[in-house]
Amino acid sequence: MKNKLLVLMLLITSFAFSQGKITGTITDADAGTPLPGANVMVAGTANGTTTDFDGKFTLEITENTGKIIISYVGFLKKEMNFTIANGETLDLGTIVLVSDDNALEEIVIVGKGVIDLEEDRKTPIAVSTIKSQEIQQRSVGIEFPEVMENVPSVYVSNQTGFGDSQMYVRGFGQSNTAFLLNGQPINGMEDGNMYWSNWSGMTDIANAVQVQRGLGSSKLAISSVGGTVNIVSKTTDKKEGGFGRFMTGNDSFLKFTAAYNTGLNENGWGFSVMLDHWQSHRYFSEGTFGAGQNYFFSVGKLMGDHNFNFLVFGAPQLHGQKWSQPINVLENYRKYNQHWGRDEGEIESERTNFYHKPVMNLNWDWNISERSNLSTVAYASFGRGGGTGDRGNGRIRGESYIVGNDTINGQIDYAAIREQNQQIGIGGDYDNPLGAGYIRRSSMNNHQWYGLISNFETNFTEELNFNVGTDIRFYTGDHFRQVADFYDLEGWSNDRPDGRVVTESFDINPWSTLFNSADESERINYDYSEDINYQGIFTQLEYATDSFSAFFQGALSNQSYQRQDRFATDEAGNQFTKESDKEDRIGYNLKGGAAYFVESGHKVYANAGFYSRQPYLDNIFSGTAELSDPEVDNEEITGLELGYKFSRENISLGIDLYRTQWANRFVSNGITLIEKSTGEEIDGAREQTDVTQLHSGIEINAAYRPIEKLELGAFASFGNWKFSGSTPFRTRDYRSNTTFTNDETSLYTDRDGNDLEPNSFTGEVDLDGVKIGNAPQTSFGLNAMAKITNKFKLGLYWNYYSNLYEFVDVVDVVQQGQDYENVELDPYSVFDFTTSYNFKIGEQNLIFRGNIYNLFDNQYVNQSDAFGYFYGTGLTWRASLTYQF
Repeated sequence: MKNKLLVLMLLITSFAFSQGKITGTITDADAGTPLPGANVMVAGTANGTTTDFDGKFTLEITENTGKIIISYVGFLKKEMNFTIANGETLDLGTIVLVSDDNALEEIVIVGKGVIDLEEDRKTPIAVSTIKSQEIQQRSVGIEFPEVMENVPSVYVSNQTGFGDSQMYVRGFGQSNTAFLLNGQPINGMEDGNMYWSNWSGMTDIANAVQVQRGLGSSKLAISSVGGTVNIVSKTTDKKEGGFGRFMTGNDSFLKFTAAYNTGLNENGWGFSVMLDHWQSHRYFSEGTFGAGQNYFFSVGKLMGDHNFNFLVFGAPQLHGQKWSQPINVLENYRKYNQHWGRDEGEIESERTNFYHKPVMNLNWDWNISERSNLSTVAYASFGRGGGTGDRGNGRIRGESYIVGNDTINGQIDYAAIREQNQQIGIGGDYDNPLGAGYIRRSSMNNHQWYGLISNFETNFTEELNFNVGTDIRFYTGDHFRQVADFYDLEGWSNDRPDGRVVTESFDINPWSTLFNSADESERINYDYSEDINYQGIFTQLEYATDSFSAFFQGALSNQSYQRQDRFATDEAGNQFTKESDKEDRIGYNLKGGAAYFVESGHKVYANAGFYSRQPYLDNIFSGTAELSDPEVDNEEITGLELGYKFSRENISLGIDLYRTQWANRFVSNGITLIEKSTGEEIDGAREQTDVTQLHSGIEINAAYRPIEKLELGAFASFGNWKFSGSTPFRTRDYRSNTTFTNDETSLYTDRDGNDLEPNSFTGEVDLDGVKIGNAPQTSFGLNAMAKITNKFKLGLYWNYYSNLYEFVDVVDVVQQGQDYENVELDPYSVFDFTTSYNFKIGEQNLIFRGNIYNLFDNQYVNQSDAFGYFYGTGLTWRASLTYQF
């Protein structure tokens, strides 16, 4: 009897634990690709499994009915009820997970405390997030900032060259928008500029980009005016795998990429690597060739409560550039570019940018306790390279040609230049009857930059959170000119204080320039160094409950500047190195805000802030080791924001109102003058002091998913950006560090040979009410992404821009006085098309992606400067095929 009962109990137990199986395949709603490593759990139990490399799973079930919960990092959880008969297998087929736009922090593997994401603070801000899937879909061969062009109040002006894009946020240029890579500031230390050619591989390594407009959530002691762009890169991937990709496009564009991740092993080590090469004979316009490489290496180590990661990234490149053009030239031939020709059978551009900027950082995250953590990043970058241009007065062009009703200059005739230079011998003497000759010089910008950022965070209570940290930077920049090509001259003279004839030239290859550039005896025109030391502290306190939050944030920083001028001369004309005194400036910022939350998904908030921002180094000095006279003071920025957010499962809406006053601003715009008596080009700048700008507006952003396979998005921005009050202006001669007088106007022409207007060098200008140019004050956008099948997607983007004004030249305002009116450029719109298809050949996973930019080849002006206009890029296309393993 006992044996029978035992057998019966075993049968019941076996029956209870073997009701059946559930199988299925889990895929990404955006890409249609399988999700390996997704978790599948029976609700309320510890029974679960994970998907294999193909996204498939098999789960043993011990109940006839129940619920399974499917989850994956960065995606919304999905719950599915099941009913299963004894011994049967229930196939759920393909289960699609939708990306969770509010789970950005989950993809941050390291740097959790120093990467200031909006999710880290409960008080909302004006923010838009672009995640990896959209970046990969949209960025097939385009400039990285173009990934952000569908964000409200963001404008990207592509200057028809590789890496020369300009980005604006709420009408403020990129030198006044903070860009951070994994929490590390990457704007230029001397002028705040972004040179996107140095970051061409960013589209391949970016996990996400978060654009924080206005005050933002950054805790660093930085004072951005337009906003903050947080770029979250890949680090060491936790999963093993990789990909190989081939990309092609218009104008012989080619790109080859390979990447591999080892995944984390049982000892907590992991490695990731990516390499690629790209090239093209032009981007769109003539002479805009480009070539380069991108490399990325990361190693990570998990040690209990400590997480370490070391990363190296670089993008050596060179590309031909195109400047602005007279409007009549562009209207007849928008691909025209006056800066190139053929030298000994090869395309050569007078204006070529070449640079190599390796960046490395070491992240350390320490989970001290359940309430406290410490994040630190130490970083370094070493930039080498610059831009080329002509020097001398011996440029020779080929025969002019007719386009429409206009005569256009021919391309540079390098063969004729070589022949002329052979007769001159040693160039540089502008009094020579044959002329000074012609060389191509390189304006070098070499730097080394070291920094450390650290943030300690603790929760005093469940409602009260506290942060404190430091931001330290050491920077040295070396600036000089060297000869890139003599074009058969024997040497170059009259370009150094000591009169030395320079005979050595230096290649513009971005790899060789990393180790080889002119020593002090071979430098021409100018030679100086600049040191910047920066120390900042920051803190934040936030109180948050389920229905209310409030925060206060403050930062204090000291920035010191020093300059060494190696081309200084004493009263006898002898060359020596002059070192300036060290100049220290204190800056600070204060921010605060509050929000109210309603359970149904509604949020309202208000933020305010004040910044006292130190001037950039380029504005501190007057072109030598002397301080500007008058001295440039701190800029003062006051920002106010009101906002409303609403979100449900398939719909979201955001409305933001803002007002930013930017006062006591110093503005410097470079100019080139031609001395009539010699033909020599004179570099200078037109400078304005005490400029005030007022930027206000409203932004609307909405997203809607009516069905699982269709995503719709829309945005609108309405701005009112204008100058306030009057400002003095002057024109500085960089040769002698003096200010031009209006009496000298007749001695020079502009670079096109036109006479200058009287009183164009110095004076007072009334800018009150003048609209701010170069970014559209009104913009709209619509986009749709349709999933035709689980493998095939199509998307269409439409952007419309209006109230776009020309660059404001203060001389025009002075000359026209009360009659001055902003010149408004024509409104325009652009359509972009995107598609992708995921398929298999045998067991191999392949992804095809294709994009057409400016689908209808619309012709439009997207920006202007003091010299002319920039036409937007016409129809271009890129296509790629990726093999994943």
